[in-house]
Amino acid sequence: MLDLLEFFAAHGKPASLAEVSQHFGWPRSSTFNLLSTLGARGYLFEPEGRGRFYPTPRWLAIAQTISAAEPIPDTLVRLAGDLNDRTGETVCIGAASGGSLMFLEVVQSKARVRYAAEVGQRIPLHATASGQAIISQWPSRQRSALLRKVVFERYGSGTPMSVETVEDQIRAGLFRGWFRSASNYSVDLGGVSLPINISERIFSVTVAGPLNRVEVRMPEIARIMHAAVAQHFGPRYLSEEIKGLTTPPLDSV
Repeated sequence: MLDLLEFFAAHGKPASLAEVSQHFGWPRSSTFNLLSTLGARGYLFEPEGRGRFYPTPRWLAIAQTISAAEPIPDTLVRLAGDLNDRTGETVCIGAASGGSLMFLEVVQSKARVRYAAEVGQRIPLHATASGQAIISQWPSRQRSALLRKVVFERYGSGTPMSVETVEDQIRAGLFRGWFRSASNYSVDLGGVSLPINISERIFSVTVAGPLNRVEVRMPEIARIMHAAVAQHFGPRYLSEEIKGLTTPPLDSV
């Protein structure tokens, strides 16, 4: 089965039973049993409907769920605490889990009115600054596969309602040097996010709070975040490890 996964990863296109059997030198009966079992369990499908198989996104969803459950790197936890001190707002660390983003660490603001996020909370990847920060670092094929499955639903005034709008917001976030939400998912909530890549795991770090307090501070918060990341991960981390991100950040929102 692992050989079969590597085969599809290398070829990047559907293959028939005969092609798989011939490639590996497997008996047709054994190949048929393997492909049929994986198909019945939802791990393979026939995108062309002509007896040619290809892995489904279920593999990705399982891998992301496993990855999201791993312990959070200590450096990232310290960064969250530092940003909470510097900004006074709630700070969330997230990772992709299937088609959602899951919060793995939350440092609550001490303000009376604040964003009360919780560990384990899930939010849409495509519609939020936290999620867009993560998928901005995905290969285009992986991002396209996610966005093709999205059922666009209006959550707030800033919710992107098409694949093109999500892609535009991602490009704008990379150019600006930070990703923003303004009533994208939670009404009257604003947030600033950055992607963080640690040992090939992509996280997002987000500073969020009431929109009427956070929106005017977004460029300032972005500068604070860049400075904090440079302190905890090194001065060239964002320019060298995060693909396409402008550094230093632009003030444009």
